[in-house]
This record gives sequence, structure tokens and C-alpha cells, in this order.
Amino acid sequence: MKYLSVGIVLFAQVAAAQSVKIPDQYPSPMQETVRKHERISFDLQKGIDYTLDSILTKPVSVHIPERLKKAAWADLLVHFHGMHYVPAYAAETSKTNLIAVSVNLGSGSGAYARPFQNDTVFKKLVTAVWHSVQEQLGSQIRRHRIILSGFSAGYGAIRSILSDPGNFESVNTVVLLDGLHTSYIPERKVLAEGGLIDTTGFVPFLAFAREAVRPATGKRMLFTHSEIFPGTFVSTTEAADYLLRQLQLKARPVLKNGPGGMQQISEAGRGNFKVLGFAGNAAPDHVDHFHGLSYFLNQLLKP
Repeated sequence: MKYLSVGIVLFAQVAAAQSVKIPDQYPSPMQETVRKHERISFDLQKGIDYTLDSILTKPVSVHIPERLKKAAWADLLVHFHGMHYVPAYAAETSKTNLIAVSVNLGSGSGAYARPFQNDTVFKKLVTAVWHSVQEQLGSQIRRHRIILSGFSAGYGAIRSILSDPGNFESVNTVVLLDGLHTSYIPERKVLAEGGLIDTTGFVPFLAFAREAVRPATGKRMLFTHSEIFPGTFVSTTEAADYLLRQLQLKARPVLKNGPGGMQQISEAGRGNFKVLGFAGNAAPDHVDHFHGLSYFLNQLLKP
């Protein structure tokens, strides 16, 4: 574990010393009308649903399924970026005891990364949420696993959280839904034109992936990506390729149905680390990954 801590601390020091601004992407001219792009519909009144206003700059939403009122333990899902009812639906349909927390802080990965660069913020978030859960249930329900999921720009928060060795150890599972980017070197110069990938931002994710490939650690990680090519910063496909190369893994072609009409075209992994590639380079294809959260969690958390 020593080399993991060194890498994470190094990333944290670099991130603190410079503020990397990822430029806006070029909008996709593509329109996609073949796949279904089904969307989750869920009534939040089916469970215990409330907000906490004093933890971050914007309210944090919490959803507790009714069936957990007499549970002895539960996993805590903290999701970054996206409408609250989707993580809440994931909690309701989970094959395990799951409580969903939704954090929405604005646009761009920086809006999520900055608050959690203070390593105490995530600890305070988890503590405050769990105290509120015990108050809502009127019991001493035990916290089991901490699961982090991020859609699109939400990866910025997870990157900052995992950059702290203490937080890294406390997190059991990471899910990235078509969201993991970094800059090109030089900026905006794509790989096909001789650009390079600024891999600094991948350090904590690679460290976590190295843990997940070894089942004995108990850590799990799932990364889904589309075929979207932003053009101004590293795509999720390029990010996935980088992680796989570092782990000496190779994606293999497949043709499978995914959630909500998604079309899976590749997969890779070892142990409890998985990378799933999906067809599509338009906006609806991107949002598909978020609405597939429940499906992906159930796949990853299977015994």
C-alpha cells in the first residue's frame, strides 16, 4: 500500500499547486434515433427522502428505502452529478441494503473537485449523512460499504476524495458513468495530431483500479464509456484505454444489450475491476449511462 499512498499524495500536491482548466468540448453534430434511450421514472415519496443544507454550498439529497427501517446495516451510495431520483431509484431497486446520497454542485469537473480538495469535507459529509440516517430511522443502523458514483463531471469530486489516503482506504467501490477526463499536452492537441495525455489526473483512479483487480482487497471499480469525442480534452474512451494499458489489460469486442436500450460493444477487466464500452456519440448516448446506474450497481455488487 505504500506506493499507492505516495502516488496519491503526489497527485494532491500537484493539484494544489496548479488549477487545470479543461476547455469546453466541441458540440456533437450527431443525432441518434435508433436506440431506445429509456429514462428512469421514480416517485421519491415511496421512501424517506430529505435534504441536508449545511454540509456543502448546495443541498445534499438523501433517500432511504422504506424496507431499511428495520435493517441492521446499509451501504452508503454517494453520487455526484445528476437528478436525485436516479440514485434514489438505484437504492430502491438495489439487491443490497443501499442508501442514496446525491450531490450536485454545478457544471464542470472543477465545481466538484474544489470542495473536496479539503480532505475533511468528505469525512464531514459522510458523518453528517449517517447521523441524519440514524435520526430518520430512530435506530443505530450500522454503515457498511461506502460507494462513490459519478456521472460526467462528477468524477472531479471522486478524484479529489481518492487523493486523500484516509478517504481512499474508507471507500469500497467506485463507479464512473461516462465521466473521466483530463487535458491534452499541449492543450487541445489531440493524440492523432501528436498530443499527449496529461495523466496527473488519473493517478488516484489508477491506484484504485490496481486495488480492484485484486479481489482480496475487497475494492470494486466499474468504468463505463461512450464513443463521444470532445475534441478539446481527453475522451472517456481514451481515458479507459490509458487505464487498461497501465494495468496490462485489453478490451475485447462484444455485442450485448445494455440497460435502457444501450448497446455494449466492448468489455475488459480483471478481478473486481471492469471497463464497459458502449455505442453512441450523441448527447442521449451520454445520458444513458446515468440512467443505467441501478443496472451497473447491481452488476458490480453481485456476490
